[in-house]
Amino acid sequence: MYKRIKLNYKIIFHFFGLLFLFNGGFMLLSTLVSLIYNDGVTLKLFLSGIITVLIGVSAMFYTRNHKKVMNKREGYIVVAFGWIVMTLSGSLPYVFTEAIPNFTDAFFETMSGYTTTGATILNDIEVVPEGILFWRSLTHWIGGMGIIVLAVAILPLLGIGGMQLFAAEAPGPSADKLHPRITDTAKRLWLIYFGYTAAETILLKVAGMSFFDAINHSMTTLSTGGFSTKNASVAYWNDKPLIQYIIIVFMFLAGTNFVLSYFAFKGKISKVYKDEEFKLYFKFIAIFTLVAAVIIYFNADMSISTIEHPQVWGAAESAFRHSLFQVLTIITTTGFISADYTLWTPFLTIFFFGMMFLGGSAGSTSGGIKVVRHLITIKNGFYEFKRALHPNAILPVRYNKRSVSGDIVFNILGFFILYLLAFIAGTLGFSMMEIDFESSIGLAASSLGNVGPALGDFGPVNNYDALPAVGKWWSSFLMLIGRLELFTVLILLTPFFWRNR
Repeated sequence: MYKRIKLNYKIIFHFFGLLFLFNGGFMLLSTLVSLIYNDGVTLKLFLSGIITVLIGVSAMFYTRNHKKVMNKREGYIVVAFGWIVMTLSGSLPYVFTEAIPNFTDAFFETMSGYTTTGATILNDIEVVPEGILFWRSLTHWIGGMGIIVLAVAILPLLGIGGMQLFAAEAPGPSADKLHPRITDTAKRLWLIYFGYTAAETILLKVAGMSFFDAINHSMTTLSTGGFSTKNASVAYWNDKPLIQYIIIVFMFLAGTNFVLSYFAFKGKISKVYKDEEFKLYFKFIAIFTLVAAVIIYFNADMSISTIEHPQVWGAAESAFRHSLFQVLTIITTTGFISADYTLWTPFLTIFFFGMMFLGGSAGSTSGGIKVVRHLITIKNGFYEFKRALHPNAILPVRYNKRSVSGDIVFNILGFFILYLLAFIAGTLGFSMMEIDFESSIGLAASSLGNVGPALGDFGPVNNYDALPAVGKWWSSFLMLIGRLELFTVLILLTPFFWRNR
């Protein structure tokens, strides 16, 4: 006998109100940028911020007498619908300023921002007002570490524990904590995140970027998002290799588990280079870069036609830099562009397409499957061979010298199957819109992995403006489930989630 579950709706809407407050506050920060640059949209940006703040204040006021207890179901609802709430309210600056007057396009751009996908429908980014460009980058920066984690640091002030939300926001296999209290964990993560952003901003400014470009690209690098202030993305600075090397370093850091950054700052370097996921992450990048660089270097026509200014520091350096840049931007799902990799021979096109399924490290801001899942799956596969030969032997999968429970292994295998099914469903959905096969698989892989650039008509030098309206909504859904690692959203679509036995 099933009974409909009773939810604490007041705490859910109270949390939504808090999200509106956060969003509105960041909109007002963008208003200040708009005022400084006198870009002509200050009042409209201010209006969108005030409306969002007022909605948040009203929601929190009318739900102030809520029961301060949140179970797992309510945690999942808050996370999944919280991202939709953020996206709906985050679309207001685009619509109010008419930078993106169409609501479907505005919703798509905002979802792409918060999920750190970096896919855009803007055809001429450089004519967009500075306040809107800053807001666009902020959506990446907020979504990068997770607006929920930010809120978890504030929840104790409201008398609410945040463990359920943290579990729903970061459902990966890693259970590392920086501190026994989850709120302190969130604060430390955000401190590292903010510190990296500030450091990259300073370095990019010194290397030759304007301060506005530097802070925007820093926010979108650390969030592994990929929105740029230039139509050509980072290729705009192909004649300034130092700028691209700085971005390369911070993309690498953004794709690394932030817990390892914390240990490094505490002087526990051994925890970094002994971490199995980090070592495999580094090996993937090194090997893939070498393969791509060799192919580019020995193909003179490709070097001339697809990479600008190979003469700056030499052809070999240019091949290495662009290979490293594009390998990192795909593996970490950042989505910046320094060259059109779809012109680097069919082999390299498929090569980079395959990387869209890797993802960075667990505990990073990257999207995708994550390196640790690949690592544990590979290890389990090898152990299956041993178990076939020695059926009575106890051979547990080990990660960082610790046994991985069977439940975690089964969870990871289930995730792989679900991810593959989501990719197939995503491809079929796009193909039903009469989009060609190459573009469909590229769109599905890129949206689900939060990568940004895809293949075919939606490759690195194109955008998503030509995607039909229904395709933009479908892509937005794939971005959402990919960002929240499938289970958090898809569990809401199951009947048993809403019932008690």
